[in-house]
Amino acid sequence: MIIDVITIFPEMFSPVVGESLIKRAVNKGLVKIKVHNLRDYVLGRHKKVDAPSYGGRGMVFKAEPLFCAVEAVLGYKMYPKEKKDATKRIILFSPKGKALNQKLIEKFLTFERLVLIVPRYEGVDERVRQYLVEDEISIGDYVISGAELPAMVFIDSLVRLIPGLVSDKETIKKESFQGNLLDFPHYTRPQDFRGLKVPKVLLSGNHKRIEEWRRREALEITQKRRPDLLRK
Repeated sequence: MIIDVITIFPEMFSPVVGESLIKRAVNKGLVKIKVHNLRDYVLGRHKKVDAPSYGGRGMVFKAEPLFCAVEAVLGYKMYPKEKKDATKRIILFSPKGKALNQKLIEKFLTFERLVLIVPRYEGVDERVRQYLVEDEISIGDYVISGAELPAMVFIDSLVRLIPGLVSDKETIKKESFQGNLLDFPHYTRPQDFRGLKVPKVLLSGNHKRIEEWRRREALEITQKRRPDLLRK
């Protein structure tokens, strides 16, 4: 898989791409992550990527640099064009997008290449949304300074699911939001910490009883904290 990130702050992505599971995935050749500076696709001395909103307030990313950047990355013209490439997907991060969840993340594992558009300010010219972007994603109902952090969240949640990265597949399957349940409680050594003890069932060695306990705990936690997940 190839992930292209188009942003005006490429340096923000270096710590995320260069650490932990994402770095391991890159080193193993499971994913290539290319971060592109949007300003490199703008003509003129000042490299302006934005302009004032017509009839509104704030600054908006212009259509031309975004179209040029995506076309340069993919190697073909985006509009007008005859047909979409089913192996690639162009994603915009925006408060107007679909809420990011585990099911949506898994959908993107099927593509060979993802292009992530990472805006700031008041967002992008509407023509980008209508004629360039194929998916629009939000990570929550709150406001942050830009889409860099949502893009990083997306990359991290996606890359860790790539087959061949995590050796213990069962660990991935049993994490929170797999099967619409929050995760069950976890304990480790020591068995007794200041009188606070690990549940006996986890020390029993009876795998069936342990799985039943974990299932009950996951259901109870989900019911208390996220009953909306159970309704799904």
